[in-house]
Amino acid sequence: MAKELLFGIQTNGIRHGEADGMPDIDTRFAMVRDAGVFDYVDKTPDPHEIEDFRAAAAKYGLPVRGSGWFYKIGQDEDLLAKNLAVAGDLGSTVHNVQVLARNTSGDLVSDKEIADFYERAVALGDKQGVMPCLEVHVNMWSEDFRRVTPVGKKIEARGLPFRMTLDHSHVIFKMDNPKEQDVLDIRGDVEAGKLVLDPFKDGDVCSEWVANNWVGHCHARAAIPNNPLNLDAKDDAGNHGRGIQYPFVEPAPGAYHSPWRREALEPWKEVVRGLLAHHAQHDDSPLGQISTEFIPNLDYGEGCRYSLFEQAIACVEWMRGEWAVAQKAA
Repeated sequence: MAKELLFGIQTNGIRHGEADGMPDIDTRFAMVRDAGVFDYVDKTPDPHEIEDFRAAAAKYGLPVRGSGWFYKIGQDEDLLAKNLAVAGDLGSTVHNVQVLARNTSGDLVSDKEIADFYERAVALGDKQGVMPCLEVHVNMWSEDFRRVTPVGKKIEARGLPFRMTLDHSHVIFKMDNPKEQDVLDIRGDVEAGKLVLDPFKDGDVCSEWVANNWVGHCHARAAIPNNPLNLDAKDDAGNHGRGIQYPFVEPAPGAYHSPWRREALEPWKEVVRGLLAHHAQHDDSPLGQISTEFIPNLDYGEGCRYSLFEQAIACVEWMRGEWAVAQKAA
């Protein structure tokens, strides 16, 4: 029997261009079912949306298998408990946990704070049948990629399995990008070869995390080295989004703000290939699902004129093909 790997979609990406607006919940589930390539949807609904999500999941035969939220240590411990309860109630198997880089005192969170928060999340998740996964993500503690392995080792030393969400777009867009590497001061280590971002080079961080058997969940949103800023949107200060999203397939002429190059996606694709190969070759791999996450937020696709949903469909079709190759080679 072939090893299972499911593919889903984060529901904020079940839409087309910005001008088309966000479809209602029932319509989003219908779109996912009709696409015929997704196994589930991924979302922690707002409280007033929970029953609509439950009804749509039953109506269209699409479980709400994934969930997630972001948390500030010292403020959101009760929110974590509530969200894990919602996840368990809706049948989610994983909860993507983003922990903000600074705590309520304004200090960078320590490794111990992260480990303590994670340990509490695991205890709460076990009661709900939900596996918490700490995500690699900008604006979070893990944006300093050098911290991920030490934190993982600290957690394992407590006798706990360390599980993480791999969203490697946050790694890939910092390649060849000195300005982004200056965030949390990783540039020196990148230039010295102490921190390797390029998955085609030995010792890169994504391959290290995968080889440690830590990836329990994955967000698939394409990005390229030195990814263009999101020129279609600005924040209140007039700054363009940081640029952590790139169309997976070529958009129609005029639908994307920058030139599109298929070959630029190869580093991002290489990480996916490595993850799929690991999962196919290791019976103890904790990975159970991959969620596409082409989204309309400022740093990603706000203002986009290409279809987020069509990009997600194309990405899953490609991943399914690569998964078949990985299984055959295992």
